[in-house]
Amino acid sequence: MAIAEGREPGEERERLDLSDAASTLVEECRMVLPGIQATFGFQLIAVFNQRFGDELDTPERYLHLAAMCLVALAAALVMTPAAVHRHYGGRVVTDTFIYLSTLLLLAGMVPLAMGLALDFYLIARLATDARLAAAVFAASLFAMLVFWWMVFPRWRSLHAWVGRKYRVRQP
Repeated sequence: MAIAEGREPGEERERLDLSDAASTLVEECRMVLPGIQATFGFQLIAVFNQRFGDELDTPERYLHLAAMCLVALAAALVMTPAAVHRHYGGRVVTDTFIYLSTLLLLAGMVPLAMGLALDFYLIARLATDARLAAAVFAASLFAMLVFWWMVFPRWRSLHAWVGRKYRVRQP
C-alpha cells in the first residue's frame, strides 16, 4: 500500500510488511559484508609485506592494528542481526528486530569508515612519504564516506530535487 504522509510531491512509497523488510535488510547486510571481509583480508596480508615493517614506524603499525580492530568491529556489527534472528528461533520478525538490525548495520558503517581512512593514511604515507598529505587524503576519504553513507541518505531536499528534475513522465 502506498503511504502519503511525509512524502515529497510525486514520490511514491510502499510500506513493506515485516518479512519483506527483513529480507531487504538481510540483502543489505549481504552487500556490505563481502567488502568488509575483503578489506580485513587485505589488512591481514599487509603485515607480512616487507615494506610494512621496514617503512612504517611503530605508531603507524599500531594505526594499522587499530584499523584492523575497527574493520573487525564493523564485521561484527553487520553480522549481529543474523545472530539475533537465530537466537530468537529464526521464525519471528518484529518491528524491534528491524529497528535494532538497521541500527547495527548503520553503526557498523562508522568503524568501517574509520578503519578504511586509517589504512588509507598508511597507504598514502607509503606512496607519498609525506605524513601531512597522507593525513589530508585520509581525512578527505573519511569525510566522503561519512557524507555518502550518513548524510546523503538523509538529505531529503536533494532527493526531492533529483526526483523533480529527472522524473519519468507517464504517458
